[in-house]
Amino acid sequence: MSTQPSLSLDQRFAALPRYAKREFVPDGADLTDVETVKNLYDRLLERPLVSAATLELWLKDRAELETVLDQAGSLLYIKMTCQTDNEAYAKAYEAFIQNVIPAAEPLGDALNKKYLNICGRLNWNSRDFEVYTKAIRTDVELFRPDNVPLQTDIQMLSQEYQKTVGAMMVNYDGKEQTLPQMSKYIYETDRHVREETWRLTAKRRLQDAQKLDDIFDKMLKLRNQVALNAGFKNFIDYKFKSLHRFDYSPQECCQYHASIKEFLVPLYREILQRRRQQMKLDVLRPWDTAVDPLGRPPLKPFAKSEELIEGCRKIFDRVDPELGVQFREMSSMGLLDLDSRKGKAPGGYQSALSEARKPFIFMNAVGTDDDVRTLLHEGGHAFHAFAAAHYLLPAYRHAPMEFCEVASMTMELFGEKFLDEFYSDEERQRSAMTHLEGIVHTLIWVAIVDSFQHWIYQHPQHTQEERKGAWLKTQKDFSAEIINWDGLEREKEYLWHRQLHIFEVPFYYIEYGIAQLGALQLWLKSKKDFKSTVGDYRRALALGGSQSLPKLFEAAGLTFDFSERTIQPLAKSLSTEIEFFR
Repeated sequence: MSTQPSLSLDQRFAALPRYAKREFVPDGADLTDVETVKNLYDRLLERPLVSAATLELWLKDRAELETVLDQAGSLLYIKMTCQTDNEAYAKAYEAFIQNVIPAAEPLGDALNKKYLNICGRLNWNSRDFEVYTKAIRTDVELFRPDNVPLQTDIQMLSQEYQKTVGAMMVNYDGKEQTLPQMSKYIYETDRHVREETWRLTAKRRLQDAQKLDDIFDKMLKLRNQVALNAGFKNFIDYKFKSLHRFDYSPQECCQYHASIKEFLVPLYREILQRRRQQMKLDVLRPWDTAVDPLGRPPLKPFAKSEELIEGCRKIFDRVDPELGVQFREMSSMGLLDLDSRKGKAPGGYQSALSEARKPFIFMNAVGTDDDVRTLLHEGGHAFHAFAAAHYLLPAYRHAPMEFCEVASMTMELFGEKFLDEFYSDEERQRSAMTHLEGIVHTLIWVAIVDSFQHWIYQHPQHTQEERKGAWLKTQKDFSAEIINWDGLEREKEYLWHRQLHIFEVPFYYIEYGIAQLGALQLWLKSKKDFKSTVGDYRRALALGGSQSLPKLFEAAGLTFDFSERTIQPLAKSLSTEIEFFR
């Protein structure tokens, strides 16, 4: 694999342009310096607001400060995750979250209160700021000074999780490899290779299982205390409100769980049973679920990340030429860090660089079909950032996560139409079928993870052993009962350790299920009129976070619903499509 990009992180970020000229934050201001940040906040707090005009200018200056500060933090986070073994990057990020963020949060709360107060005095209720004001009112209601140091401790624990997982390496095939690099062997037709590499990877994870369990225990205790400090009986109710989930409740998430169990688990059971028969196996083992069931060699869409970039650019061009232009811009600016390497944090993400108003994509590519999907997915997030870059308010430059993930998951499905940039027609159909079967599994996995998290925070005093039991029970509740885990009981107990969301962003997972249902609706519409559906998609992305979640779905021509009414027909459509590709 290539080591793209060749420029260092510092070199790439030094050349970042600004979307707009600064008018409040001085050009030379160091936003990693506590006193500098406090001084800027104080200037806003002290400014008299006597009219709608002075309020609007104040909002503009506040937006600029938050934009510059957010980018400073994002750059530190990106550097840390790209090189978790770089002590300078680690210390810089730690200093920011230990010093700058705790200083800024109480001042941000004071600005929120000033804003609400002046809105009341001026009777200012601009419709353009309706969603923003509702969110600010909620944030003021939830803020507690006592929670600032607790949230800092949680962020530090998240970094410890990143460093622990990023350092996991396995010696195989004569070389030291990262866990993402090891994942490609799960597609090998040689069952011995699949089993050997799966076991090696699982063994390496288990070496740090106790450490990760202990990290999570500390996180759990801190999060529960944050909720209690804010006057909530549990972290679930606190987190739903802090995530601004104004349009659905924990009870509706439970409806999602039940509908997935009823309509998707039987379909997944059929998929696995057919796989077992095609592979002529008595039982399926965990290392048998990703390989081609007909014994064809793994799909190898690219060898170097440059090929991945070029192929996806062509796909984006064919979905909509303007998207291709935007992606080419990211590539030329060095805003892609794609290859897996030692010391790099796991997973993939898109981070919006707020002052430049440009997106950055991070992932761990190793040359698999999944890597193509990942870049299409993160590309969808990037196009969302481009589409909403024009908003003054930082809060409007990104949508609720339930719709952000519609942007990314839909792009995976739109891009499927043009996978001939990587594959022959037979390979493209094979990839498409694998993706659709993966969607079935994803919808179920979301239900498992979300249900497990509900149990965790409903029982905050649980022991590690009780947590293992709850995890195993949750998996069993959604099990297709086909995969055999005999002799792998400990590995199964700790599968949840692989899901970084549980550690770093609690309850940020049901969004994937809600969004996948939206993406499937768009995809089915696109089969009838692709160009028109892409237009609906792009117009909805351009709304950013300026509208409520149901209105964003409506703008894209979608139904915001994740009950049986939506899930049952989509499950039927998935079953029909999967049969078509067989």
